[in-house]
Amino acid sequence: MTQLHATPPGGQHGSSQHDPPPRGMSIGEYLIARMRQYKIDDVFGIPGDYILTFYGMLEKSPINIVGCTREDCAGFAADAYARVHGMGAVCVTYCVGGLSVCNSIAGAYAEKSPVLVISGSPGLAERVNNPLLHHKVRDFRTQIEVFEKLCVACAELTDPVVAFREIDRVLDAMARYKRPGYIEIPRDMVDVVPHISHAYHRARSDQDPQAADEAAEEAANLLTKAQRPVLIAGVEIHRFNLQDEVVALAEQMKVPMAATLLGKSVIPEKHPLYIGLYEGAMGRAEVTKLVEESDCVLLLGAFMTDLNLGIFTANLDPAKCIYATSETLRIRHHHYHGVGLKEFLDRLAARKPEPPVRAIPADIRAERKPFVLDPQAPLTTRRLISRLDEQLDDKSIVIADIGNSLFAATELTIHAKTEFISPAYYTSMGFSVPAALGALTARPESRVVVIVGDGAFQMTGMELSTIVRRHLSPLIIVLDNEGYGTERFLHEGEWEYNNVHPWKYSQLPNLLGGGTGYEVRTEGEFEAALIKAWEDRSAMTLIHAHIPRNEGSDALVRLAVKLSERVKGK
Repeated sequence: MTQLHATPPGGQHGSSQHDPPPRGMSIGEYLIARMRQYKIDDVFGIPGDYILTFYGMLEKSPINIVGCTREDCAGFAADAYARVHGMGAVCVTYCVGGLSVCNSIAGAYAEKSPVLVISGSPGLAERVNNPLLHHKVRDFRTQIEVFEKLCVACAELTDPVVAFREIDRVLDAMARYKRPGYIEIPRDMVDVVPHISHAYHRARSDQDPQAADEAAEEAANLLTKAQRPVLIAGVEIHRFNLQDEVVALAEQMKVPMAATLLGKSVIPEKHPLYIGLYEGAMGRAEVTKLVEESDCVLLLGAFMTDLNLGIFTANLDPAKCIYATSETLRIRHHHYHGVGLKEFLDRLAARKPEPPVRAIPADIRAERKPFVLDPQAPLTTRRLISRLDEQLDDKSIVIADIGNSLFAATELTIHAKTEFISPAYYTSMGFSVPAALGALTARPESRVVVIVGDGAFQMTGMELSTIVRRHLSPLIIVLDNEGYGTERFLHEGEWEYNNVHPWKYSQLPNLLGGGTGYEVRTEGEFEAALIKAWEDRSAMTLIHAHIPRNEGSDALVRLAVKLSERVKGK
C-alpha cells in the first residue's frame, strides 16, 4: 500500500495544511493513511457486499479489524475506544448496516465522542436509471441524510477530484469538535486513483484573542473577589485533554472541585480538593450544599443536561456562574463569542486569580469505613459496590450501564483520571458490554470492570462472543433483579412489562467457549468470586449477582422521587 508521509495532526486538531498525497494513491488507501495519522489503529464493524472492497484493503493494512456481532454493538465499542484512545471508527455496509448503527452514533454525538462512520454504498455505475438495489431505502441519499443529523461532518466520495479533501474535512471536524463524522464510499470508488487532487486547507480559526483576554480578565476578577468559590468539571475536560490544566488551576486557587455525573472521574477522585459529584437534589446533600452556597461557580466543560442537574433541581444562580465549554462562554449574564475552552483556561490561569482559601467540610472528605464482610447476608447493590470499591486500583476502568448500575457505580472511587465510562447523558441501555470490547482493544493491559443490569445485558450481552474470540479478559458483573429495576422505581406497582426472562448468566462462558462464570447470592459468595476473578486475567469472567427485586442505590431512589414528581406534574 502506498504510504502517506504528511505531518501527523498536532494536538489532535489536525494540521492547517496537509502535504499533497503521493501519486498513485487510491481513495481507499488515502482514507486508511489519514485514519492512521489520527491514531485510529482499530476499526469495529460487520462486513457487507457494498463495503467488501474497502474491508479487503483494511485487511492488508496495519489497521486491525474487530468484527462484532451487531452494528450497534460495533458503534458502542468504537465509542468507548474513542473515549479511551482519542478517536474511534466503525465500518459497515449500506443502510442495513448504517441505519443499524445510528443509535450508537447518536449517543456518541450527544456525549462528544469522535467516532468515524465508514459506510459502503452501491457503485455509481450501478445507479443508472435509479434501479431498486438491495438495501436501498427511498433513494441513494437516504442514509447520508440521516447521518447529517447525527454527525458534525459528512462526505459522500463520489467525485475523485475532491475526495481526498473531503476525507480531510471530515476528520478535521471530528478532531476539532469531538463529534462523530461520516464518510460514504460507493464500492466502485474505493480503488479509484484521482488524477487531480488538492491539498486540504483548514478553515481559519474563528477565535477572537481579544474576547478571550476580556473574558479571562472578568473571570479572574470575579474569582479573586469571591469568598466561597467552587469549580465544577464536566466531560469536555476529558474530551479535549484538559485534565491537568483544570487540576493545576484548582490547585493554584486552592478551591474545591466537583464533577458532573457525565464527567465522573475527569478529576482524580483521590485528589484532596475533590469533593464528589454535583447532581442537584439527586446528589449527596453535603456536596449540593457546598456548591449551591458558593458565591462564584466556575463550570468548565460541563453539559447542563437533566441528569447532570439532578432532573433540573440544581440551584445555580447564573449571576454567580462562569460557564465555559467548547461551544459557549458565559460569565454571569455576559456572553463571549469566539473563545475556545483551552484558550479561556490558559488565559485565566495566566492571571492567577487568588480567592481566599475555602475550607472543605470534614463530612465531605470523611474516610469510608472499611468493608466488613457478612458472609451469610443476602447480597445487595449497596454492599456489592462497597466491596468492589476496595478492589479497584489505578489500573482499573469501570464501565457502567444505564439505570441502577450507573447510579450505584457513582459511589465508587475512581483512582486515575477519566477511567469511568458510561453514557450518562444519552442513556442508551446495552452500552457496557460492547464498550468493554472497545476499551480493552484500546488498552488491553487495563482491568476493565463492567456493571450491567440483567435487562441491559440481554440487549447486547452476546458481544461477549467477540470478547472471548479476541481473548480479552473483562470482569462482567450482571446485577440480576429480574427486570428493569429503574422503571419499577419510576412507576409504582408491579407491571409485567418491567420483567425480563431469567437467564442462567453464569453458564454463558460454557456456551461461548471461553471464560469463567459464577453465580452468587450472598456476600460471602460474591467475595470468593471477586477474588478469583480479579486474579484471573486469562479470559473474561462473568459474575451473576442476584440482588433484591426492589432494592436500588441511594442515587436511584433520589432520582426516582424527582422523576416521579415531574411525571405527576408536581
